Amino acid sequence: MTDANRLQLHAPSAADIHALLAFEVDNRAHFETWVTARAPSYYSADAIAAVIEQARREREQDQSYQFLAKLDGQIIGRVNLTAVTRPYFNKAQLGYRIGQQFGGRGHASAIVALLLEQAFGPLELWRLESVVRLPNLASAKVLQRNGFHQYGMSEKAMQFDGEWRDLLHFEKRNEKDAT
Repeated sequence: MTDANRLQLHAPSAADIHALLAFEVDNRAHFETWVTARAPSYYSADAIAAVIEQARREREQDQSYQFLAKLDGQIIGRVNLTAVTRPYFNKAQLGYRIGQQFGGRGHASAIVALLLEQAFGPLELWRLESVVRLPNLASAKVLQRNGFHQYGMSEKAMQFDGEWRDLLHFEKRNEKDAT
């Protein structure tokens, strides 16, 4: 069985608190090279429980959809649809992160592909957008492998580690539903 067949997306639940905390702690330094650091208070079981509860509420209110990517039951990444905008746009913002030890094996591409099935299937979204901060070209390649195309670039649009960084903007539409 290939890794892709053993990979699943699950909404986070209370049963995931300790595994998700371990995943976040183990990958903290790696993630902070790409995204803004989280407050130290985030790294506790109580904080993770609150995050999971917030994700549940936002899912119920059709505001965002968070998923844990699990390979044989082990969390290897997270993928999220945030800023869900309905009814006229039916769009969301895609974000994801893969644990450092799982990078470079095609897992990110497979996770995004699984998310697309949810987004353009049961969630009935029309458009997904994603932003990549340079120099993270590997993330741009993951999006391109999944049919996203770059539609813009913002120069010096985000301050990260004390420097203004460029952002690449990507989109993918659910063209099979076009009428």
